[in-house]
Amino acid sequence: MPAAASGGPAPAGRSRRSFARSKPVMDDVARLAGVSKQTVSRVLNDNPSVRAETRTKVLAAMNELGYRPSSSARSLTSGRTRVLGVISFDAARHGPASLLTAINLAAREAGYLISSISLPPSDADTVMKAVDLLAAEGADGVIAIAPQQNADKVLSGVVPAIPLVTLESRLGPGTPVVTSDSAAGARMAVEHLLAHGHSTVWHVAGPDGWLAAEQRVFGWREALEEAGAFVPGRLIGDWSAGSGYALGRQLASRPEVTAVFASNDHMALGVLRALHEAGRRVPEDVSVIGYDDIPEAAYLAPPLTTVHNDFAETGRRALHLLLRQLRGDAESDVRSIVPVELIVRASTGPVRRRADA
Repeated sequence: MPAAASGGPAPAGRSRRSFARSKPVMDDVARLAGVSKQTVSRVLNDNPSVRAETRTKVLAAMNELGYRPSSSARSLTSGRTRVLGVISFDAARHGPASLLTAINLAAREAGYLISSISLPPSDADTVMKAVDLLAAEGADGVIAIAPQQNADKVLSGVVPAIPLVTLESRLGPGTPVVTSDSAAGARMAVEHLLAHGHSTVWHVAGPDGWLAAEQRVFGWREALEEAGAFVPGRLIGDWSAGSGYALGRQLASRPEVTAVFASNDHMALGVLRALHEAGRRVPEDVSVIGYDDIPEAAYLAPPLTTVHNDFAETGRRALHLLLRQLRGDAESDVRSIVPVELIVRASTGPVRRRADA
């Protein structure tokens, strides 16, 4: 019978793998790497005093043993859980979903996990409970995607209590904010259409109470007024293609409409469908611009001119500002504005004068 089965010593070649009989612990990593347990702890907590070659040895030992440090152990040594909270509203929509993805990727690269809470649009008043819940679970800080005015007001009450960064918000001094330049994006869209000879631009707006929608209305109106153009009444949608379609049918029935700016690409998609059904050609009869630059925008018929919203950069900036707060080197009043870009495709073109004009 082999020695191992009779209780004799295990073969020397199995000494390192013997740790696999039970879950490896920090002592096992230290022994395999030939360092102290304190050095392993310093590596886990990104202590800059650890030499590069020592860090490499410790990480290699962790990988060989399959060692995974517990969050509780790390929090005891560092005072941090390395978990960040994210609160979002209407996370199924393209914008919030893209921001969540970007924040998750940036957090993973920084060695943090994300605990997220998604609230429906009508539940903005419950945001305080969501912050309290994340804090109770040990979140080191919170990123709040706060696109609605009432969420904005509620979040202002938690500024002193927990490190916080907000997106699409107007909170006062003391809370870092990251936002895209929605007003500038709307101005780009309108100026592009006016430059193509359109006398005015009709606007399919987002719902009342949404900050991005409000800023896009402001930029649209400002560009028309500065050009001395007629400002038509805005048509209010709900961000969905269905609302864009319903409002697009109204616009399609009006022969004076030659240019439409929709506050997001999904509503623009609905407008395109309504115009097509009414026999109004795009862009020959009506030019259409959307907002966000969703992945499908380039493949619509015709490909949609739109304003590119850099969700990835917005998420990265939000995480960076939160980590600066955790390190204690964040400025008290930071408002980071992410620039936008007009992407010109085939859904816009020069105005075509009607024969009866």
